[in-house]
Amino acid sequence: MSQSTPTAIEHDKLLRRAHARHMVARVLTYFLLILMTVIIIFPLLIVLITSFTPNKLTQTWPPKVIPSSFTLDNYTSLFQRMPIGKQLMNTVIFAGAVTVFSVFFDSLAAYGLSRIDFKGRGFLLGILIATMMIPAMALLIPVYKLLASMGLVNSYWGIIIPRLADVGGIFLLRQFFISLPKDLDNAARIDGAGEFRIFWQIILPNAKSAVLVVTMFNFMGNWNDLLWPLIMTSRPETRTITAGLAMLTGHGSSVTPYGVVMAGALISALPLLIVFFFIQKSFVQGIAMTGIK
Repeated sequence: MSQSTPTAIEHDKLLRRAHARHMVARVLTYFLLILMTVIIIFPLLIVLITSFTPNKLTQTWPPKVIPSSFTLDNYTSLFQRMPIGKQLMNTVIFAGAVTVFSVFFDSLAAYGLSRIDFKGRGFLLGILIATMMIPAMALLIPVYKLLASMGLVNSYWGIIIPRLADVGGIFLLRQFFISLPKDLDNAARIDGAGEFRIFWQIILPNAKSAVLVVTMFNFMGNWNDLLWPLIMTSRPETRTITAGLAMLTGHGSSVTPYGVVMAGALISALPLLIVFFFIQKSFVQGIAMTGIK
């Protein structure tokens, strides 16, 4: 009995130490997560606060995180300065159409490069990957001249056509399609299914996670794109919201209306935040599964 008591005491001490270390590690983990969350959200909070700050206060130095007064004049001025509703619709059409077409064509190309054996497949894939090394800036003038000669400046098709396919999306989907068992294709062919039916009814349903990732990145990238819509549009009613906001800092004014710009930036970001809020679980799972595959 005298030998078992010290052993039990030592055991309890070890358990308490382990529990204490576990609690310290847990507290540190939560602290780091909260800190990272604050760092990530802080810019959005600044945008939100500045959008309600009188424009005169946004020009003061040193800047104040919490202003002395708030106003809705920035939003009123935003709607007076630019056709925000029309530009939002332009952005939805541009980003939505590009995403739908690009994901469809990317997945078709990825299916052909991963599931169909044909001569020169490896060479074609190499050529596609090589095009990713060409700087996008080097293509702006030739593509603009081509579309301008077709009369597509200030039109939806002018900003949509050059984005109908994306090599990055093709490569990502191809890598995912390769991981799917080819027995699925062979079984479908034995049943008389054609290539497009195999692609549409077998491959795509089994690649939802990868398709979702490509869709979300495509939509976000085109929604936030500034340079291409700014080049292809010259009238306020044909611009996207990002191109429209870029024009607010011009017009020969020496004072940038930061409050108005931040109000527009918040309106521009809200649709993406809402979409991501509803699909965040599937989006994270898609990235995880795509990485595992």
